[in-house]
Amino acid sequence: MPAVWSMGMGNCTLARCSLSGVAGSRGLAYTNSRKLVVNSSSVFTVRYFRTTAVRRDDVVTVNTPAFAESVTEGDVRWEKAVGDTVAEDEVVCEIETDKTSVQVPAPAAGVIEALLVPDGGKVEGGTPLFKLRKTGAAPAKAKPAAAPPPPAAPEPVAAAAPPPAAAPIPTTMPPVPPVSAQPIDSKPVSAVKPAAAPAAAPPGEAVPSKGARSEHRVKMNRMRQRIAQRLKEAQNTCAMLTTFNEIDMSNIREMRAVHKDPFLKKHNLKLGFMSAFVKAAAFALQDQPVVNAVIDDTTKEIVYRDYVDISVAVATPRGLVVPVVRNVENMNFADIERAIYELGEKARKNELAIEDMDGGTFTISNGGVFGSLFGTPIINPPQSAILGMHAIFDRPVAVGGKIEVRPMMYVALTYDHRLIDGREAVTFLRKIKAAVEDPRVLLLDL
Repeated sequence: MPAVWSMGMGNCTLARCSLSGVAGSRGLAYTNSRKLVVNSSSVFTVRYFRTTAVRRDDVVTVNTPAFAESVTEGDVRWEKAVGDTVAEDEVVCEIETDKTSVQVPAPAAGVIEALLVPDGGKVEGGTPLFKLRKTGAAPAKAKPAAAPPPPAAPEPVAAAAPPPAAAPIPTTMPPVPPVSAQPIDSKPVSAVKPAAAPAAAPPGEAVPSKGARSEHRVKMNRMRQRIAQRLKEAQNTCAMLTTFNEIDMSNIREMRAVHKDPFLKKHNLKLGFMSAFVKAAAFALQDQPVVNAVIDDTTKEIVYRDYVDISVAVATPRGLVVPVVRNVENMNFADIERAIYELGEKARKNELAIEDMDGGTFTISNGGVFGSLFGTPIINPPQSAILGMHAIFDRPVAVGGKIEVRPMMYVALTYDHRLIDGREAVTFLRKIKAAVEDPRVLLLDL
């Protein structure tokens, strides 16, 4: 039965030998020889393998990652400088595009050798960004210096000596010092000179005066530029019209108060009002499919969508983003709350991808979280309508011929009048009002 054995000689040099013949035979192979060693009892075939040692200190060039199809370029914002030490997967820079920011991590631990693009420079997919010298594992952080040992306790002082005996109380008055016959030196008030004024600032230096008004300029980021462009395109393209209504939030508030704790226990999610409005919007979009449609200006056709993807507007420090909750028509309240929570977390951490915001057939914007009482939202193109939610305030309303104070919310629907007529828009908004005021409408499909 042939046996296989390996040997090594020198750095990273291996010799593999196949042995056939008498068991227990021994042979010797040299790494600098390829000859066959033959004896009376066995034949050795020597094969050599040479490996290369791991090269530390390699300099690699990191390129711009590929963008989505709808994004062609972006602006670089550096998080690190030349000479900085980075760990593997640590963010070196961010590339800000029209829709989101793309983080570029270090492929390995090392030191930044050179930045190949200036801060704020434009890059495309595949553009070289920076050079990184690999140094293996990132250096461990220096441990804080050990605290100095506590000072030794002072040696006990010998017993204090008893206080000296009190001096006798004097019985006579002390002598009065003699008064000098020479007058005391004095200066007239006119001879007193004022203190020197502080030195004036050298010419050429601006002296900030109290109450001065100044201004400074900040370059618009790409996301803000894109938002401005799209909003203006919506105004120039769509024939926007807004209709309003108000919703009594009493029942949905009561339902939330009763079921929020069991909902949290089962789904590990808080029950909010957004899930009710998103589900009600999906219900109304299926009832009025023209609101879920869009005009294709290229082919002059109306595109009806058989699915419901609702964009939820989220405010971030970089601007307004609208991640999409997809296939809402097949979701329940828990599914919607989970999807909104996950997208909101990604938006706050600046981790939204292009795919998270692509598409959408209808948008909901909740200005009520900022206390807005009333407003007219702008359509998010290429969609045809947007729902604006507002803050909940207690107001007196007529209920059954009596005046009652109810928690009320104004809602606004802005729609493209080129496609959607007033009848469909008002019917759609009233459908949302009915589903939110009485969620049993959703269960009964009324």
